[in-house]
Amino acid sequence: MMFARLRTAAVWLVTALYPVAIYFGLGHFEPRWLALLLLALAVARMLGDKSPFWRVAAICAGLLVVATSLTNAALPLKLYPVLVNALMLVVFASSLWHPPSIIERWQRLKTPDLSAAGVAYTRTVTWVWSLFFVGNGSIALATALWGSDKAWMLYNGSIAYCLMGALFLGEWLVRRRVQMARLA
Repeated sequence: MMFARLRTAAVWLVTALYPVAIYFGLGHFEPRWLALLLLALAVARMLGDKSPFWRVAAICAGLLVVATSLTNAALPLKLYPVLVNALMLVVFASSLWHPPSIIERWQRLKTPDLSAAGVAYTRTVTWVWSLFFVGNGSIALATALWGSDKAWMLYNGSIAYCLMGALFLGEWLVRRRVQMARLA
């Protein structure tokens, strides 16, 4: 159990630091050698979680590894954040068409008897996150295709996380305000 938690934490840490590692790695190694980092990340994800989502993510990451190995180009490595955003968009958006929404599922872990207003609110939040993944993935794609390596690393390794954190915090504050308004 402890090993599984450590492995999961390590995978998330490597995922978070991936853009920084690629940026600095490109100054010292050929892209095909840096692809080993992405391959290790894909294998670790696949071994750590057997769900179909992570299997698809690992296979897609594997395709980026193959493309990098064959071309020795950095672009496939830089497309990994686009892939992550696309997969997150699929998870969030598909839950809107096949309820309950992903946010509703998470909320029901804390509040099993969620009200109709709560269900509506969680659907709205799921829409917001879906739109975030569209925007974030689009910017990740633009930085990969047209931005410098430094701009790509800065956005995908820092700015995107700040925006994600701001959305998470903003939603939490709105939820608190909505809950307080209901109590008043």
